Amino acid sequence: MANKPQVKIVNCETGEEIVRDATVAEIAQMELDATNAQTRKAEAEAKATAKATLLSKLGITEEEAKLLFS
Repeated sequence: MANKPQVKIVNCETGEEIVRDATVAEIAQMELDATNAQTRKAEAEAKATAKATLLSKLGITEEEAKLLFS
């Protein structure tokens, strides 16, 4: 059986720390957050690839493209 994710709560005023097992809702949110992060990363990589491809087709550098649009 896999270890259950832990949640750490720190009271900044007292320094008290509580470590407990994550609830089902917290685990679901962690999984959703991880999926969303992977999606954003893939989208950013696709955008960077498309940008590099376009610049290559145009035969210009990123700096030259910035000059054209400034």
